[in-house]
Amino acid sequence: MTGMLLLATPLLPMAMAMACVSATLRTRMMEWLVLAPLPGLAAALLAVGGPPLVLDADGARFTLELSPPAAMLLGATALLWSLAGAYAATYLRDDPAKGRFAVSWLLTLAGSLGVFLADDLATFYLAFALVSLAAYGLVVQDGTKRAHRAGVIYLVLAVLGEICLLLAFALLHAATSGDSLAIRDAVAALPTAPARPWIVTLLILGFGLKAGLVPLHVWLPLAHPAAPMPASAVLSGAIVKAGIIGLIRFLPFGENLPGWGEVLAAMGLFTAFYGVAIGITQANPKTVLAYSSVSQMGVTVALLGLALAGGQVGWVRLAAFYAVHHVLAKGAMFLAVGVVAGCGGTRLRWVLLPVGLLVLAFGGLPLTGGGVAKLAVKDVFAGPWLGALSSLSAVGTTVLMVHFLLRLQLLGSGQPQERPAPGLVWPFLTLAAAALLGPWALYLGTGIGSLEKALGGAELWAGVWPVLLGLVLALGLHRWGWRLPAVPEGDVLVLTRRAPALLSACGDRLERGEVVLRQWPVAASALLGLAVLLVLAMWQAA
Repeated sequence: MTGMLLLATPLLPMAMAMACVSATLRTRMMEWLVLAPLPGLAAALLAVGGPPLVLDADGARFTLELSPPAAMLLGATALLWSLAGAYAATYLRDDPAKGRFAVSWLLTLAGSLGVFLADDLATFYLAFALVSLAAYGLVVQDGTKRAHRAGVIYLVLAVLGEICLLLAFALLHAATSGDSLAIRDAVAALPTAPARPWIVTLLILGFGLKAGLVPLHVWLPLAHPAAPMPASAVLSGAIVKAGIIGLIRFLPFGENLPGWGEVLAAMGLFTAFYGVAIGITQANPKTVLAYSSVSQMGVTVALLGLALAGGQVGWVRLAAFYAVHHVLAKGAMFLAVGVVAGCGGTRLRWVLLPVGLLVLAFGGLPLTGGGVAKLAVKDVFAGPWLGALSSLSAVGTTVLMVHFLLRLQLLGSGQPQERPAPGLVWPFLTLAAAALLGPWALYLGTGIGSLEKALGGAELWAGVWPVLLGLVLALGLHRWGWRLPAVPEGDVLVLTRRAPALLSACGDRLERGEVVLRQWPVAASALLGLAVLLVLAMWQAA
């Protein structure tokens, strides 16, 4: 039973994408997107910790398994994909290109869920590449010049990320004894691998790009505003988690890896504050949310860096738990943008109420899902310096999210009687409720913490004061924020004026990397399989 759930998680959306060969099914596929992630949700509830599923086909070996941290992320991600799929059916109901969108959506979904299950290098690479490259179709769906520019930049960075990971996996396989492709064997070989510095660097580059680490983050503030609303929700809430699960699966937590944990933690903390600093200069609510994702992924990566530096395997589960709240809450906020745009009069205030709760939850307001997520990782940031940085991060997050709320309310319809379609409202409200309550269920149900600790006076005050200070600073920003410099979406992309020279300099190094790849036959098979999938997807969408 558990093996069938693991297998159905990526195969059901793949089969639905294949069914789009039929023009009749393709035009109706939007109505069924809500069903595609349900095997993944069932697997997260029923298949965690079960025996691995091993598939052998003509000498190729694919292994699927679900660990507890991956199960938490899989469940939240599947729920987001399902509700965003229901939202998309209404949001894109009259779009003539909705069939093409459905194919891109389903292929991206298959990869997005597959990365949480893959237990060998080849399977993980195929799933990761699929979620990376198929998402291009979601970014360019609107067909505008802005969307195509964002899509090109996204695709170039995605390919660079794939190159980094393919090189890292080839070097990992070369350092692994025997012919094993199991991730656990590759990770066990990493601390003593001759090319360890290169492998770790490539892993951080490949996964950090997907997670939005600065300066690899530029695709987020470009792709999110350009994509349709449901696509933005999964790009920010789900797809960036492919980078997080990659770091969780491939870094040797509990092993001796001197210095790398501190480097990763420093990169994460810098990203966390950078996302806030640039985000408060933005006017587009979707762009503000994109920079908020950059900031929150920075905190998550910092947690993983501290776990690596301290040899604390248990902290990995806490980092995954922290990321679960981001999956649900950020997805709900993107869906809220479309709902607010169709609201007028008193209805607008009723919609902004749950959004306001989500905003405060991101700052760590006690008794909310975000509050319990921050409480769970509080001990990881123990110590005067880390504790102060954690509190400042909560203050900055509150400022940024209140800024988002103030920008969001300006999108409200000027027609008092206008109301959003029910097909937009109920997925948003369901996801908002899951973001506020779901982390509590995990916190208490999986033994991460206790109710007594969450309700302690000291813990409550530690969660309240950063939110209060953030609110005060946000009001000051609202009044005097016009004095801030205008920072374009994508910020560091001004450096792309030198891109041709940089690409030329990288050419020789890429050719050297090709020699390494030729020594790993699985790489060629993985690339061939990916090419077939992408060609098939484009043919189906034509």
